[in-house]
Amino acid sequence: MNVKKIVLGAIALSLVMVSCGSKSSNPFGETDNTPKEYPTKVLTGQNAQLETVIPVTVKGQEDTEIRPRIDGFIEKIYVDEGSVVKKGQALFQINSPQTAQAVKTAEAAVKSADAQVATAKLNVDRIRPLAEKGIVSNVQLETAENTYQTALAQKAQADAALYNAKETRSWATVTSPVDGVVGTITYRTGSLVNSANLLTTVSSIGNVFAYFSLNEKEFLKLLEGLEGNTQAEKINNLPEVSLIMADRSVYSEKGKIKTISGQVNVTTGSVNLRAEFPNPNGVLRSGFSGNISIPEYYENALVIPQKSTFTQQDKYLVYKVVGDSVVQTMISVLPTPDGKEYVVTKGLNSGDRIVEDGIITLSNGKKIIAK
Repeated sequence: MNVKKIVLGAIALSLVMVSCGSKSSNPFGETDNTPKEYPTKVLTGQNAQLETVIPVTVKGQEDTEIRPRIDGFIEKIYVDEGSVVKKGQALFQINSPQTAQAVKTAEAAVKSADAQVATAKLNVDRIRPLAEKGIVSNVQLETAENTYQTALAQKAQADAALYNAKETRSWATVTSPVDGVVGTITYRTGSLVNSANLLTTVSSIGNVFAYFSLNEKEFLKLLEGLEGNTQAEKINNLPEVSLIMADRSVYSEKGKIKTISGQVNVTTGSVNLRAEFPNPNGVLRSGFSGNISIPEYYENALVIPQKSTFTQQDKYLVYKVVGDSVVQTMISVLPTPDGKEYVVTKGLNSGDRIVEDGIITLSNGKKIIAK
């Protein structure tokens, strides 16, 4: 009898608990299906600017390799790494005994040639009066004149050899061929060098070049919509670009994309481009790295907050308000530079209303109150 009472009591308690659990715990008596209020946004067209950021390598307008033109030992170094130099300024002094000896030898040859010319001239002057009086034959006079002409030719050869020897000797002073900045100095005083050795580089940095690459798809997108019938005309109509330095600061001067390689690299599938930046204060140096920012302008674009989107299998979706419910809608987007918004390129139209925030609590087809 007591067992039956206990069983009946447990069953009754269970029914009470089930009955209580079926009711909402909401103090206002609402059920879980009661529509809730969500902030929404009606999309309208507006102007927007996006940017494409690509790694670049900065090089001087002229990166000139400095190599000795003669063999010898480095006797003096007139500049230091990073020095600003002018065209024709001395950089290195090479001790080259061979070239000094070559000059002396050439000078001696010139003196010998001068003596031969003088002797031949004396013979001509001596024989000519005799030939005119018939004392000696004209053949002797012609022979003396030929000897004189040969001596003059040998003198010209000796003068040329001396000039070449002095020119070669002048190469002992290595000078800068351009205005620019000295790079790393590879060899120091006392080093034996020859024409195969790179002493340093001099980079002309009045303007600098920023080199970067785009794949074929990005390249076609870059030129899409630009005015011009030819590639060159389209390049001229590209917007100015910005250079983002290694410390993430933006370089003060704007640049311009000037050239595009003539063909696609079959190995990488990329196109090489070059932008030119003015460098009046010498801030940019050859070898710098950074990123180039290419702006892209959109008119009547649909801009939405990133927080209003979510992803499924790498696809972007939003909740579009249709009547009093929401519908998951797949979209294509491009991020804005501030990282807080997207420009919608596909999937939505002007006038559509989307849920702007709180989407984590939504599901497809759920009823809401649009705020």
